[in-house]
Amino acid sequence: MKPPRRVRNPDRGHDAGPSGAAWDPEGFGRLLRAEFTKLRTVRAWVITLCAAAAGFVLLSFATAFPDHARNPSVPVGPGGEAVTDAYTFVHRTLTGDGTLTAQVTSLSGAHTSPSPVTRGAYGASSRGQAGSQLQAGLAPWAKAGIILEPDTRQGTAYAAVMVTGSHGVRMQYNYTHDTPGLADPAWMSFPRWLRLTRSGDLITGYDSTDGRNWTDIGSARLTGLPPTVQIGLFVTSPVYFAAGTTIGTSSVATARFDHVSTQGDLPRRAWTAEVITDVYPTVPSASPWRQASAGPFTISGSGDIAPLVGGGTVFSNWSGASIVNGTIVSLLAVIVLAASFVTAEYRRGLIRTTLAASPLRGRVLAAKAVIAGSLALAAGAVATATAEVITRHVLSANGIYLFPQSGLAQARVIIGTGLFLGLAAALVVALGMMLRRSAGTVLAGFVLLVLPGILGTATSLPASADSWLMRLTPTAAFAIQATLPRSRLVTAAYIPANGYFPASPWAGLGVLAAYTAVALGAARWLLRRRDA
Repeated sequence: MKPPRRVRNPDRGHDAGPSGAAWDPEGFGRLLRAEFTKLRTVRAWVITLCAAAAGFVLLSFATAFPDHARNPSVPVGPGGEAVTDAYTFVHRTLTGDGTLTAQVTSLSGAHTSPSPVTRGAYGASSRGQAGSQLQAGLAPWAKAGIILEPDTRQGTAYAAVMVTGSHGVRMQYNYTHDTPGLADPAWMSFPRWLRLTRSGDLITGYDSTDGRNWTDIGSARLTGLPPTVQIGLFVTSPVYFAAGTTIGTSSVATARFDHVSTQGDLPRRAWTAEVITDVYPTVPSASPWRQASAGPFTISGSGDIAPLVGGGTVFSNWSGASIVNGTIVSLLAVIVLAASFVTAEYRRGLIRTTLAASPLRGRVLAAKAVIAGSLALAAGAVATATAEVITRHVLSANGIYLFPQSGLAQARVIIGTGLFLGLAAALVVALGMMLRRSAGTVLAGFVLLVLPGILGTATSLPASADSWLMRLTPTAAFAIQATLPRSRLVTAAYIPANGYFPASPWAGLGVLAAYTAVALGAARWLLRRRDA
Protein backbone atom coordinates (compact mmCIF):
# COMPACT_ATOMS: atom_id res chain seq x y z
CA MET A 1 0.00 0.00 0.00
CA LYS A 2 1.23 3.49 -0.91
CA PRO A 3 1.84 5.81 2.01
CA PRO A 4 -0.60 8.74 2.15
CA ARG A 5 0.56 11.93 0.48
CA ARG A 6 1.71 14.43 3.06
CA VAL A 7 -0.54 17.47 3.43
CA ARG A 8 1.38 20.62 4.22
CA ASN A 9 0.18 23.25 6.62
CA PRO A 10 -2.52 25.19 4.74
CA ASP A 11 -1.38 28.33 6.52
CA ARG A 12 1.88 28.04 4.58
CA GLY A 13 -0.03 27.93 1.32
CA HIS A 14 1.27 24.83 -0.50
CA ASP A 15 -0.54 22.13 -2.40
CA ALA A 16 -2.87 19.75 -0.57
CA GLY A 17 -4.51 16.65 -1.96
CA PRO A 18 -4.12 15.22 -5.46
CA SER A 19 -2.96 17.97 -7.76
CA GLY A 20 -5.41 16.94 -10.47
CA ALA A 21 -8.43 17.37 -8.20
CA ALA A 22 -7.23 20.64 -6.70
CA TRP A 23 -7.89 22.71 -9.79
CA ASP A 24 -10.92 20.96 -11.28
CA PRO A 25 -13.50 23.39 -12.74
CA GLU A 26 -16.25 22.18 -10.46
CA GLY A 27 -14.17 22.92 -7.37
CA PHE A 28 -13.31 26.39 -8.62
CA GLY A 29 -16.96 26.96 -9.44
CA ARG A 30 -17.94 26.13 -5.86
CA LEU A 31 -15.31 28.56 -4.63
CA LEU A 32 -16.69 31.29 -6.90
CA ARG A 33 -20.19 30.68 -5.53
CA ALA A 34 -18.86 30.85 -1.99
CA GLU A 35 -17.10 34.16 -2.61
CA PHE A 36 -20.17 35.59 -4.33
CA THR A 37 -22.30 34.52 -1.37
CA LYS A 38 -19.92 36.30 0.99
CA LEU A 39 -20.19 39.52 -0.95
CA ARG A 40 -23.95 39.56 -1.43
CA THR A 41 -24.69 38.72 2.21
CA VAL A 42 -22.81 41.76 3.51
CA ARG A 43 -25.23 44.65 3.17
CA ALA A 44 -22.57 47.36 3.23
CA TRP A 45 -20.79 45.79 0.26
CA VAL A 46 -23.99 45.52 -1.77
CA ILE A 47 -24.82 49.15 -0.97
CA THR A 48 -21.31 50.21 -2.01
CA LEU A 49 -21.66 48.40 -5.34
CA CYS A 50 -25.04 50.01 -6.00
CA ALA A 51 -23.63 53.38 -4.96
CA ALA A 52 -20.83 52.96 -7.51
CA ALA A 53 -23.37 52.59 -10.32
CA ALA A 54 -25.79 55.21 -9.03
CA GLY A 55 -23.02 57.73 -8.32
CA PHE A 56 -21.69 57.24 -11.85
CA VAL A 57 -25.05 58.11 -13.39
CA LEU A 58 -25.93 60.95 -11.01
CA LEU A 59 -22.59 62.75 -11.28
CA SER A 60 -22.57 62.33 -15.06
CA PHE A 61 -26.03 63.87 -15.16
CA ALA A 62 -25.09 66.72 -12.80
CA THR A 63 -21.95 67.69 -14.72
CA ALA A 64 -23.67 67.51 -18.11
CA PHE A 65 -25.45 70.83 -17.64
CA PRO A 66 -23.54 73.54 -19.53
CA ASP A 67 -22.17 76.60 -17.78
CA HIS A 68 -22.32 78.90 -20.77
CA ALA A 69 -24.63 79.96 -23.58
CA ARG A 70 -25.62 77.76 -26.48
CA ASN A 71 -23.06 77.18 -29.17
CA PRO A 72 -23.87 78.46 -32.64
CA SER A 73 -24.47 75.89 -35.34
CA VAL A 74 -21.34 74.07 -36.43
CA PRO A 75 -20.46 73.92 -40.14
CA VAL A 76 -20.36 70.48 -41.73
CA GLY A 77 -17.93 69.72 -44.54
CA PRO A 78 -18.57 67.78 -47.76
CA GLY A 79 -17.62 64.53 -46.03
CA GLY A 80 -20.08 65.08 -43.16
CA GLU A 81 -17.36 65.98 -40.65
CA ALA A 82 -17.56 68.98 -38.31
CA VAL A 83 -15.32 71.77 -39.61
CA THR A 84 -14.27 75.30 -38.84
CA ASP A 85 -14.56 77.77 -41.70
CA ALA A 86 -13.45 81.27 -40.69
CA TYR A 87 -11.21 83.56 -42.78
CA THR A 88 -10.96 86.82 -44.70
CA PHE A 89 -11.78 86.35 -48.38
CA VAL A 90 -11.06 88.93 -51.12
CA HIS A 91 -12.63 87.44 -54.24
CA ARG A 92 -14.13 87.77 -57.69
CA THR A 93 -16.50 85.67 -59.75
CA LEU A 94 -15.06 83.15 -62.22
CA THR A 95 -17.26 81.58 -64.89
CA GLY A 96 -15.88 78.49 -66.57
CA ASP A 97 -12.18 77.70 -66.63
CA GLY A 98 -9.55 80.16 -65.44
CA THR A 99 -6.43 80.87 -63.39
CA LEU A 100 -5.44 83.12 -60.51
CA THR A 101 -1.77 83.84 -59.79
CA ALA A 102 -0.34 85.80 -56.87
CA GLN A 103 2.96 86.41 -55.15
CA VAL A 104 2.96 86.24 -51.35
CA THR A 105 5.68 88.65 -50.27
CA SER A 106 5.22 88.50 -46.49
CA LEU A 107 3.27 86.72 -43.76
CA SER A 108 3.29 87.88 -40.13
CA GLY A 109 1.14 87.16 -37.11
CA ALA A 110 0.09 88.21 -33.64
CA HIS A 111 -1.93 86.65 -30.86
CA THR A 112 -3.79 87.76 -27.78
CA SER A 113 -2.09 87.41 -24.41
CA PRO A 114 -3.36 84.58 -22.20
CA SER A 115 -5.27 85.48 -19.08
CA PRO A 116 -5.56 83.32 -15.96
CA VAL A 117 -8.14 80.65 -16.63
CA THR A 118 -10.07 78.22 -14.50
CA ARG A 119 -9.63 74.64 -15.60
CA GLY A 120 -12.57 72.37 -14.96
CA ALA A 121 -12.67 68.63 -14.66
CA TYR A 122 -11.70 68.22 -18.27
CA GLY A 123 -9.73 71.28 -19.26
CA ALA A 124 -9.57 74.99 -19.76
CA SER A 125 -11.58 76.96 -22.23
CA SER A 126 -9.46 79.22 -24.41
CA ARG A 127 -12.49 80.96 -25.88
CA GLY A 128 -13.01 84.40 -24.46
CA GLN A 129 -10.22 83.95 -21.91
CA ALA A 130 -7.52 86.10 -23.45
CA GLY A 131 -6.34 89.59 -22.88
CA SER A 132 -6.82 92.27 -25.52
CA GLN A 133 -3.13 93.10 -25.91
CA LEU A 134 -1.65 91.57 -29.08
CA GLN A 135 1.78 89.99 -29.00
CA ALA A 136 3.92 89.14 -32.02
CA GLY A 137 3.87 85.48 -33.03
CA LEU A 138 2.85 83.58 -36.15
CA ALA A 139 0.72 80.46 -35.65
CA PRO A 140 2.26 77.37 -37.34
CA TRP A 141 -0.94 76.77 -39.32
CA ALA A 142 -1.58 80.41 -40.24
CA LYS A 143 -2.55 80.38 -43.92
CA ALA A 144 -2.40 82.88 -46.77
CA GLY A 145 -3.05 82.04 -50.40
CA ILE A 146 -5.56 81.45 -53.18
CA ILE A 147 -8.87 79.64 -52.73
CA LEU A 148 -11.67 78.58 -55.08
CA GLU A 149 -15.15 77.62 -53.87
CA PRO A 150 -18.71 77.49 -55.24
CA ASP A 151 -19.92 80.15 -52.76
CA THR A 152 -19.04 81.60 -49.40
CA ARG A 153 -21.30 79.38 -47.31
CA GLN A 154 -19.51 77.75 -44.41
CA GLY A 155 -18.70 74.10 -44.93
CA THR A 156 -18.73 74.41 -48.72
CA ALA A 157 -16.34 72.43 -50.92
CA TYR A 158 -13.12 74.25 -51.81
CA ALA A 159 -9.59 73.90 -53.14
CA ALA A 160 -6.73 76.16 -52.07
CA VAL A 161 -3.00 76.63 -52.42
CA MET A 162 -1.33 78.52 -49.60
CA VAL A 163 1.73 79.59 -47.65
CA THR A 164 1.64 78.53 -43.98
CA GLY A 165 3.37 79.75 -40.85
CA SER A 166 5.62 76.71 -40.30
CA HIS A 167 4.51 74.00 -42.73
CA GLY A 168 5.65 75.44 -46.03
CA VAL A 169 3.42 75.67 -49.09
CA ARG A 170 0.37 73.38 -49.11
CA MET A 171 -2.40 72.35 -51.48
CA GLN A 172 -5.54 71.62 -49.43
CA TYR A 173 -9.13 70.87 -50.29
CA ASN A 174 -12.38 69.90 -48.54
CA TYR A 175 -10.87 70.42 -45.05
CA THR A 176 -9.18 67.03 -44.67
CA HIS A 177 -6.98 66.66 -47.77
CA ASP A 178 -3.46 68.07 -47.71
CA THR A 179 -0.46 67.88 -50.10
CA PRO A 180 2.87 69.59 -49.35
CA GLY A 181 4.62 71.89 -51.81
CA LEU A 182 7.75 73.96 -51.15
CA ALA A 183 8.86 72.90 -47.70
CA ASP A 184 10.50 76.01 -46.25
CA PRO A 185 8.46 77.79 -43.57
CA ALA A 186 7.02 81.06 -44.75
CA TRP A 187 9.21 83.20 -42.50
CA MET A 188 12.42 81.60 -43.81
CA SER A 189 12.07 82.23 -47.51
CA PHE A 190 10.12 84.89 -49.40
CA PRO A 191 8.58 85.58 -51.80
CA ARG A 192 6.43 82.62 -52.77
CA TRP A 193 4.44 82.46 -55.98
CA LEU A 194 1.12 80.60 -55.96
CA ARG A 195 -1.23 79.62 -58.78
CA LEU A 196 -4.63 77.94 -58.83
CA THR A 197 -6.12 76.71 -62.11
CA ARG A 198 -9.62 75.47 -62.86
CA SER A 199 -10.42 73.05 -65.69
CA GLY A 200 -13.99 71.85 -65.27
CA ASP A 201 -14.22 70.08 -61.92
CA LEU A 202 -10.43 69.69 -61.71
CA ILE A 203 -8.54 72.25 -59.63
CA THR A 204 -4.72 72.23 -59.74
CA GLY A 205 -2.30 74.05 -57.44
CA TYR A 206 1.19 75.25 -58.33
CA ASP A 207 4.04 77.02 -56.54
CA SER A 208 7.19 78.76 -57.66
CA THR A 209 10.12 80.70 -56.25
CA ASP A 210 10.51 83.04 -59.22
CA GLY A 211 7.14 83.20 -61.00
CA ARG A 212 8.57 81.52 -64.14
CA ASN A 213 9.35 77.92 -63.22
CA TRP A 214 6.26 76.29 -61.73
CA THR A 215 5.87 73.04 -59.79
CA ASP A 216 2.59 71.10 -59.82
CA ILE A 217 1.71 70.45 -56.14
CA GLY A 218 -1.46 68.44 -56.67
CA SER A 219 -5.02 68.42 -57.94
CA ALA A 220 -8.49 68.14 -56.47
CA ARG A 221 -11.67 67.11 -58.25
CA LEU A 222 -14.64 68.97 -56.79
CA THR A 223 -17.53 66.92 -58.12
CA GLY A 224 -20.58 68.96 -59.03
CA LEU A 225 -18.75 72.28 -59.16
CA PRO A 226 -21.09 74.87 -60.73
CA PRO A 227 -20.05 76.88 -63.82
CA THR A 228 -19.72 80.08 -61.76
CA VAL A 229 -17.51 80.03 -58.66
CA GLN A 230 -15.73 82.42 -56.34
CA ILE A 231 -11.94 82.68 -56.58
CA GLY A 232 -9.63 84.98 -54.69
CA LEU A 233 -7.13 85.60 -51.92
CA PHE A 234 -7.62 84.50 -48.32
CA VAL A 235 -5.87 84.77 -44.94
CA THR A 236 -6.68 82.98 -41.70
CA SER A 237 -4.91 82.20 -38.42
CA PRO A 238 -5.96 79.53 -35.86
CA VAL A 239 -5.61 79.36 -32.09
CA TYR A 240 -2.02 80.06 -31.03
CA PHE A 241 -0.20 77.94 -28.44
CA ALA A 242 2.94 79.49 -26.98
CA ALA A 243 5.89 77.13 -26.51
CA GLY A 244 5.46 74.95 -23.44
CA THR A 245 1.85 75.99 -22.77
CA THR A 246 -1.46 74.24 -23.23
CA ILE A 247 -3.63 77.36 -23.19
CA GLY A 248 -4.58 78.58 -26.65
CA THR A 249 -5.30 82.21 -27.53
CA SER A 250 -6.86 83.79 -30.59
CA SER A 251 -4.49 84.94 -33.30
CA VAL A 252 -4.44 86.99 -36.48
CA ALA A 253 -2.22 86.81 -39.56
CA THR A 254 -1.44 89.51 -42.10
CA ALA A 255 -0.21 88.74 -45.62
CA ARG A 256 0.92 90.95 -48.49
CA PHE A 257 0.05 89.79 -52.01
CA ASP A 258 1.66 91.28 -55.13
CA HIS A 259 1.56 90.62 -58.89
CA VAL A 260 -2.03 89.37 -58.69
CA SER A 261 -3.17 88.33 -62.18
CA THR A 262 -6.12 86.42 -63.60
CA GLN A 263 -6.98 84.48 -66.74
CA GLY A 264 -10.48 83.50 -67.78
CA ASP A 265 -13.97 84.95 -67.58
CA LEU A 266 -13.70 87.28 -64.57
CA PRO A 267 -15.83 90.45 -64.66
CA ARG A 268 -13.80 93.66 -64.65
CA ARG A 269 -15.07 94.95 -61.36
CA ALA A 270 -13.60 95.68 -57.97
CA TRP A 271 -12.67 92.86 -55.67
CA THR A 272 -15.22 91.95 -52.99
CA ALA A 273 -14.06 91.34 -49.42
CA GLU A 274 -15.87 89.21 -46.85
CA VAL A 275 -14.94 88.24 -43.32
CA ILE A 276 -16.27 84.70 -42.87
CA THR A 277 -16.82 83.82 -39.19
CA ASP A 278 -18.20 80.83 -37.30
CA VAL A 279 -17.82 79.34 -33.80
CA TYR A 280 -14.04 79.61 -33.96
CA PRO A 281 -12.31 82.14 -31.63
CA THR A 282 -11.07 85.02 -33.77
CA VAL A 283 -9.41 88.41 -33.45
CA PRO A 284 -11.58 91.12 -35.01
CA SER A 285 -9.70 93.41 -37.35
CA ALA A 286 -10.75 97.01 -37.99
CA SER A 287 -9.18 96.89 -41.47
CA PRO A 288 -9.23 93.28 -42.77
CA TRP A 289 -7.86 94.28 -46.16
CA ARG A 290 -6.64 97.14 -48.30
CA GLN A 291 -5.24 97.69 -51.77
CA ALA A 292 -3.31 100.72 -52.94
CA SER A 293 -4.89 101.47 -56.37
CA ALA A 294 -4.00 98.47 -58.55
CA GLY A 295 -0.99 97.53 -56.46
CA PRO A 296 -0.39 94.95 -53.74
CA PHE A 297 -3.09 93.63 -51.41
CA THR A 298 -2.63 93.58 -47.63
CA ILE A 299 -5.09 91.18 -46.00
CA SER A 300 -5.56 90.22 -42.34
CA GLY A 301 -7.53 87.20 -41.21
CA SER A 302 -8.33 85.12 -38.15
CA GLY A 303 -9.85 81.66 -37.74
CA ASP A 304 -9.15 78.43 -39.60
CA ILE A 305 -10.21 76.30 -42.54
CA ALA A 306 -9.79 72.78 -41.18
CA PRO A 307 -11.48 69.89 -39.38
CA LEU A 308 -13.00 70.84 -36.03
CA VAL A 309 -11.46 69.20 -32.98
CA GLY A 310 -12.63 69.32 -29.38
CA GLY A 311 -10.97 69.97 -26.08
CA GLY A 312 -10.43 73.50 -24.90
CA THR A 313 -9.83 74.96 -28.37
CA VAL A 314 -13.41 75.94 -29.18
CA PHE A 315 -15.79 74.31 -26.75
CA SER A 316 -15.59 74.28 -22.98
CA ASN A 317 -18.00 71.34 -22.89
CA TRP A 318 -17.04 67.84 -23.90
CA SER A 319 -19.77 65.21 -23.61
CA GLY A 320 -17.27 62.56 -22.53
CA ALA A 321 -16.17 64.67 -19.56
CA SER A 322 -19.34 63.73 -17.70
CA ILE A 323 -18.51 60.06 -18.24
CA VAL A 324 -14.98 60.62 -16.92
CA ASN A 325 -16.35 62.35 -13.81
CA GLY A 326 -18.78 59.51 -13.22
CA THR A 327 -15.99 56.96 -13.66
CA ILE A 328 -13.89 58.63 -10.97
CA VAL A 329 -16.74 58.42 -8.46
CA SER A 330 -17.37 54.77 -9.30
CA LEU A 331 -13.67 54.05 -9.12
CA LEU A 332 -13.50 55.35 -5.55
CA ALA A 333 -16.45 53.15 -4.55
CA VAL A 334 -14.92 50.12 -6.27
CA ILE A 335 -11.62 50.67 -4.45
CA VAL A 336 -13.41 50.71 -1.07
CA LEU A 337 -15.52 47.66 -1.95
CA ALA A 338 -12.63 45.53 -3.24
CA ALA A 339 -10.40 46.47 -0.32
CA SER A 340 -13.08 45.58 2.24
CA PHE A 341 -13.94 42.36 0.42
CA VAL A 342 -10.42 41.06 1.10
CA THR A 343 -9.23 42.76 4.27
CA ALA A 344 -12.42 42.12 6.27
CA GLU A 345 -11.46 38.45 6.49
CA TYR A 346 -8.02 39.34 7.82
CA ARG A 347 -9.49 41.77 10.34
CA ARG A 348 -11.94 39.19 11.69
CA GLY A 349 -9.55 36.24 11.50
CA LEU A 350 -11.74 34.37 9.00
CA ILE A 351 -9.03 34.09 6.38
CA ARG A 352 -7.70 30.95 8.11
CA THR A 353 -11.08 29.28 7.68
CA THR A 354 -11.18 30.26 4.01
CA LEU A 355 -7.69 28.93 3.33
CA ALA A 356 -8.36 25.75 5.30
CA ALA A 357 -11.42 25.06 3.16
CA SER A 358 -9.45 25.76 -0.03
CA PRO A 359 -5.75 25.18 0.62
CA LEU A 360 -4.68 26.31 -2.86
CA ARG A 361 -4.21 29.96 -2.04
CA GLY A 362 -3.80 31.10 -5.61
CA ARG A 363 -7.27 29.74 -6.33
CA VAL A 364 -8.75 31.77 -3.44
CA LEU A 365 -7.09 34.91 -4.74
CA ALA A 366 -8.35 34.21 -8.27
CA ALA A 367 -11.91 33.63 -7.05
CA LYS A 368 -11.98 36.89 -5.09
CA ALA A 369 -10.55 38.81 -8.05
CA VAL A 370 -13.05 37.26 -10.48
CA ILE A 371 -16.07 38.00 -8.29
CA ALA A 372 -15.07 41.58 -7.43
CA GLY A 373 -13.97 42.27 -11.00
CA SER A 374 -17.07 40.77 -12.63
CA LEU A 375 -19.50 42.69 -10.44
CA ALA A 376 -17.59 45.94 -10.97
CA LEU A 377 -17.54 45.30 -14.72
CA ALA A 378 -21.29 44.70 -14.87
CA ALA A 379 -22.11 47.73 -12.73
CA GLY A 380 -19.74 49.94 -14.73
CA ALA A 381 -21.06 48.88 -18.13
CA VAL A 382 -24.71 49.40 -17.12
CA ALA A 383 -23.94 52.76 -15.51
CA THR A 384 -21.93 53.94 -18.52
CA ALA A 385 -24.67 53.02 -20.98
CA THR A 386 -27.25 54.86 -18.88
CA ALA A 387 -25.03 57.90 -18.40
CA GLU A 388 -24.21 58.07 -22.13
CA VAL A 389 -27.90 58.33 -23.02
CA ILE A 390 -28.67 60.88 -20.30
CA THR A 391 -25.68 63.19 -20.76
CA ARG A 392 -25.88 63.36 -24.54
CA HIS A 393 -29.59 64.17 -24.30
CA VAL A 394 -29.00 66.89 -21.70
CA LEU A 395 -26.18 68.51 -23.68
CA SER A 396 -28.08 68.34 -26.94
CA ALA A 397 -31.20 69.81 -25.33
CA ASN A 398 -29.11 72.72 -24.06
CA GLY A 399 -27.76 73.55 -27.51
CA ILE A 400 -24.29 72.06 -27.01
CA TYR A 401 -22.73 70.62 -30.13
CA LEU A 402 -21.87 66.92 -29.83
CA PHE A 403 -19.29 65.36 -32.08
CA PRO A 404 -20.73 62.42 -34.03
CA GLN A 405 -20.05 59.09 -32.36
CA SER A 406 -20.30 55.77 -34.18
CA GLY A 407 -21.98 52.72 -32.70
CA LEU A 408 -18.60 51.01 -32.41
CA ALA A 409 -17.17 53.96 -30.49
CA GLN A 410 -20.12 53.95 -28.10
CA ALA A 411 -19.80 50.20 -27.56
CA ARG A 412 -16.08 50.62 -26.90
CA VAL A 413 -16.73 53.29 -24.26
CA ILE A 414 -19.43 51.23 -22.52
CA ILE A 415 -17.63 47.88 -22.54
CA GLY A 416 -14.22 49.47 -22.01
CA THR A 417 -15.36 51.44 -18.95
CA GLY A 418 -16.79 48.25 -17.47
CA LEU A 419 -13.47 46.49 -18.08
CA PHE A 420 -11.66 49.46 -16.56
CA LEU A 421 -13.62 49.17 -13.31
CA GLY A 422 -13.39 45.38 -13.34
CA LEU A 423 -9.61 45.39 -13.71
CA ALA A 424 -9.36 48.10 -11.05
CA ALA A 425 -11.33 45.89 -8.63
CA ALA A 426 -9.06 42.92 -9.33
CA LEU A 427 -5.99 45.12 -8.81
CA VAL A 428 -7.27 46.30 -5.42
CA VAL A 429 -8.06 42.72 -4.42
CA ALA A 430 -4.41 41.88 -5.06
CA LEU A 431 -3.31 44.91 -3.06
CA GLY A 432 -5.58 43.84 -0.21
CA MET A 433 -4.04 40.37 -0.15
CA MET A 434 -0.58 41.90 0.05
CA LEU A 435 -1.27 44.72 2.55
CA ARG A 436 -4.00 43.03 4.69
CA ARG A 437 -5.22 46.40 6.01
CA SER A 438 -8.23 48.30 4.69
CA ALA A 439 -6.79 51.80 5.12
CA GLY A 440 -3.51 50.93 3.46
CA THR A 441 -5.24 49.13 0.60
CA VAL A 442 -7.64 51.99 -0.06
CA LEU A 443 -4.77 54.47 0.02
CA ALA A 444 -2.68 52.36 -2.35
CA GLY A 445 -5.64 51.98 -4.72
CA PHE A 446 -6.21 55.74 -4.68
CA VAL A 447 -2.54 56.50 -5.36
CA LEU A 448 -2.40 54.08 -8.29
CA LEU A 449 -5.82 54.55 -9.87
CA VAL A 450 -6.98 58.09 -9.09
CA LEU A 451 -4.12 60.39 -8.08
CA PRO A 452 -2.24 60.28 -11.45
CA GLY A 453 -5.41 61.38 -13.20
CA ILE A 454 -5.79 64.34 -10.86
CA LEU A 455 -2.17 65.33 -11.38
CA GLY A 456 -2.51 64.76 -15.13
CA THR A 457 -5.17 67.47 -15.36
CA ALA A 458 -3.45 69.89 -12.99
CA THR A 459 -2.60 73.26 -14.53
CA SER A 460 0.72 73.38 -12.67
CA LEU A 461 2.23 70.40 -14.48
CA PRO A 462 3.93 70.77 -17.88
CA ALA A 463 2.35 68.98 -20.82
CA SER A 464 5.12 66.36 -20.95
CA ALA A 465 4.46 65.36 -17.33
CA ASP A 466 0.75 65.03 -18.10
CA SER A 467 1.62 62.73 -20.96
CA TRP A 468 3.86 60.37 -19.02
CA LEU A 469 1.53 60.19 -16.03
CA MET A 470 -1.37 59.17 -18.27
CA ARG A 471 0.79 56.80 -20.29
CA LEU A 472 2.68 54.79 -17.66
CA THR A 473 0.28 54.62 -14.71
CA PRO A 474 -2.98 52.63 -14.44
CA THR A 475 -4.91 55.83 -15.23
CA ALA A 476 -3.85 55.28 -18.84
CA ALA A 477 -7.05 53.20 -18.94
CA PHE A 478 -9.08 56.43 -19.10
CA ALA A 479 -8.04 56.49 -22.78
CA ILE A 480 -10.74 53.86 -23.40
CA GLN A 481 -13.25 56.74 -23.10
CA ALA A 482 -11.58 58.97 -25.71
CA THR A 483 -13.93 59.87 -28.58
CA LEU A 484 -12.89 63.38 -29.64
CA PRO A 485 -11.47 63.77 -33.17
CA ARG A 486 -7.87 64.71 -33.85
CA SER A 487 -6.29 66.19 -36.97
CA ARG A 488 -2.68 66.64 -37.97
CA LEU A 489 -3.84 69.81 -39.72
CA VAL A 490 -4.92 71.41 -36.45
CA THR A 491 -2.68 72.51 -33.60
CA ALA A 492 -4.55 72.01 -30.34
CA ALA A 493 -3.92 71.07 -26.73
CA TYR A 494 -4.24 67.31 -27.15
CA ILE A 495 -3.90 66.68 -23.42
CA PRO A 496 -5.87 64.69 -20.82
CA ALA A 497 -7.39 67.86 -19.38
CA ASN A 498 -9.09 68.50 -22.71
CA GLY A 499 -10.29 64.95 -23.31
CA TYR A 500 -7.27 63.65 -25.22
CA PHE A 501 -5.02 60.88 -23.92
CA PRO A 502 -1.47 59.99 -24.97
CA ALA A 503 -2.22 56.26 -25.26
CA SER A 504 -4.65 54.69 -27.71
CA PRO A 505 -7.89 53.38 -26.13
CA TRP A 506 -7.06 49.69 -25.96
CA ALA A 507 -3.36 50.27 -25.26
CA GLY A 508 -4.35 52.41 -22.27
CA LEU A 509 -6.57 49.64 -20.97
CA GLY A 510 -3.71 47.23 -21.57
CA VAL A 511 -1.50 49.24 -19.19
CA LEU A 512 -4.03 48.73 -16.40
CA ALA A 513 -4.32 45.03 -17.30
CA ALA A 514 -0.52 44.71 -17.00
CA TYR A 515 -0.51 46.35 -13.56
CA THR A 516 -3.32 44.04 -12.47
CA ALA A 517 -1.52 40.93 -13.71
CA VAL A 518 1.70 41.92 -11.93
CA ALA A 519 -0.17 42.73 -8.71
CA LEU A 520 -2.03 39.41 -8.78
CA GLY A 521 1.23 37.55 -9.40
CA ALA A 522 2.92 39.34 -6.51
CA ALA A 523 -0.05 38.71 -4.22
CA ARG A 524 -0.07 35.00 -5.07
CA TRP A 525 3.67 34.78 -4.39
CA LEU A 526 3.32 36.48 -1.00
CA LEU A 527 0.20 34.52 -0.09
CA ARG A 528 2.01 31.20 -0.61
CA ARG A 529 5.02 32.22 1.48
CA ARG A 530 3.63 33.69 4.63
CA ASP A 531 1.18 32.79 7.37
CA ALA A 532 -2.46 33.72 7.04
